[in-house]
Amino acid sequence: MADITDSTARQAVSEGLAGAQSGVGNPLAVAPAQVIRGSLAEAGRAIARLGHRPLVVAGRHSQSLIQAPLAATAAQFGLDLAFANYGTDCSEASLADLRAVLAQHQADLVIGVGGGKALDTAKLLAFQTALPVVTVPTSAATCAAWTALSNIYSEQGAFQYDVALATCPNLLILDYDLVQTAPQRTLVAGIGDALAKWYEASVSSGSSEQTLIIAAVQQARVLRDLLLQKSMAALEAPGGAVWREVVDASVLLAGVIGGLGGAQCRTVAAHAVHNGLTHLMQSHGTLHGEKVAYGILVQLRLEETVQGNRLAATARQPLLKFYGEIGLPQSLADLGLMDVTLAELQQAVEIACRPGSDIHHLPFEITPTQLMAAMVSTTGPIELKSWEEVRPAAD
Repeated sequence: MADITDSTARQAVSEGLAGAQSGVGNPLAVAPAQVIRGSLAEAGRAIARLGHRPLVVAGRHSQSLIQAPLAATAAQFGLDLAFANYGTDCSEASLADLRAVLAQHQADLVIGVGGGKALDTAKLLAFQTALPVVTVPTSAATCAAWTALSNIYSEQGAFQYDVALATCPNLLILDYDLVQTAPQRTLVAGIGDALAKWYEASVSSGSSEQTLIIAAVQQARVLRDLLLQKSMAALEAPGGAVWREVVDASVLLAGVIGGLGGAQCRTVAAHAVHNGLTHLMQSHGTLHGEKVAYGILVQLRLEETVQGNRLAATARQPLLKFYGEIGLPQSLADLGLMDVTLAELQQAVEIACRPGSDIHHLPFEITPTQLMAAMVSTTGPIELKSWEEVRPAAD
């Protein structure tokens, strides 16, 4: 069993970013090898084809949800299951512990069960040990079940870096009954995270002439429109046909966009703001997609106030209305960050603006002062600079 260390993973990140500039010669990780939309209990044959000594990586709650159906599957197909708790974050320390458990069990397959951090942990563990991986999301809060990417956090929950994986999962099992057990707030967060695909990809890659990136950006537009049109109806009827369509949008279609666009269809300011906020302990009670959704408003505010972008200015107002209707945060106060000190907020801003941050994929320069101003005025009135103030100086 091969073992790829964390330092090797970091090297892969560096090489991947260097090679992503042209997009040519980089292997595409577009989609899982197989996607099953149905009951986990009925997916046993597909799991057994991948391995017979699975290590199930999950949190305590998720393990309690799937232990019985997985035990039945194990008995039916002769699987030797072992369970491992990943902790609270996909961290280097957690991965080191899991590699030891995996070796002790002599696992030949990793099954990740849970939300984004559990699935990121399982995917990266499988990548580091050259094993196949199955993802089983227990909520629709992210598209992590689909993607060839894992985000690494500190033991304190602060974002550190991400790792591009060689492939998408070998098998994704989307069990709608399992997803429906999650609080509705998780789907709302997933809607926020998925919306960012359009607002970020259209800025970072909207002018690309590469076929697959054009396709990814256009699919992001379709995803945005679908969510704006169907989210309210979905939330009013959990488990119904429209609800399933919105779950598919948040988990599957959002993943398709990342797969088609790859490293060049980049995240921008919305995720950079999320990454900075994770360094504030007070933000840890909010979900990934909630912080990203707030970050969309910050990005639009930056485009409006720094770039003088009228389209961004007019887009922010209806988005605020939509957020209010479904319960996404519109401000720092909505994120529970009313009482953060200026120094603490400045720390998050500096991290969001550090070299290599996704915020630098914006088509204009951003200073920490400008980002701070945008973060505290996401619900403010439209404020456009004049063209005289924003146009480039003549040579």
